[in-house]
Amino acid sequence: MALDLGSLFSVRGKVALVTGGSRGIGEMIAAGYAANGAKVYVSSRKAQACDETARRLSDTYGAECISLPANLAEMSGVDHLVNALRERETHLDYLVNNAGVSWGAPLDDFPEAGWDKVMDTNVKGPFFLTQKLLPLLEAGATHDDPSRVINVGSIDGIRNSVFNAFSYGPSKAALHSLTKMLAVHLAKRNIIVNAIAPGPFPTWMLSTGVGGGGDVENTDWDAVARTTPRKRVGTAEDIAGLALFLSSRAGAFTVGEVISCDGGTMLL
Repeated sequence: MALDLGSLFSVRGKVALVTGGSRGIGEMIAAGYAANGAKVYVSSRKAQACDETARRLSDTYGAECISLPANLAEMSGVDHLVNALRERETHLDYLVNNAGVSWGAPLDDFPEAGWDKVMDTNVKGPFFLTQKLLPLLEAGATHDDPSRVINVGSIDGIRNSVFNAFSYGPSKAALHSLTKMLAVHLAKRNIIVNAIAPGPFPTWMLSTGVGGGGDVENTDWDAVARTTPRKRVGTAEDIAGLALFLSSRAGAFTVGEVISCDGGTMLL
């Protein structure tokens, strides 16, 4: 029995892929892995941003962080990412399906494009990426040391959103449901699947919703913080810590859960 922190929460020497990893919550999770000795691949649609984040994480944490840009809203992008990873690795320990988009418009004017883009990126992409990476996820997995899939959903997939993002909440609810279904099918293949449902974090996406226009640095996060019981927005430590728990020995008996990380917002 090993109950010390190093044994319970170690990810050292593991291989992780974080989609949507160039900024926001994805970058926070990727940083958590990099800071603790994992080899991290980050993927996002914009190649330059992806490359810059990989370099920044490598320099900051003295880690091996590699950029693999891909558009995961399209099957060609999923295939491109899978093939690129296969060329570099014989196994994958952690897959974090974080890439996601939203679309806001009044109900009467909400377009089909806003429905399809969100569903393709937030639901279709994670499913087929997980499916196509199963050989790599199984390759290094054992009964005692299973691989992990972490889907990043949202509290908007549990409760009604305050924004006119009519496809976003349903897409995250679908991802939560998919998490539970995959968890049942993959546990016997030594792959554990869980989901995180974040609340308010200082990200580009939330900034656009609360009037910051995507300017993360100058968005009034204090105003957002006042809407939560904890009276603050989330930090990298909050989301990375939860991801590390789900990836480590400490989380090896947690299966098919959707864990809110929201400062108590779901309780309101």
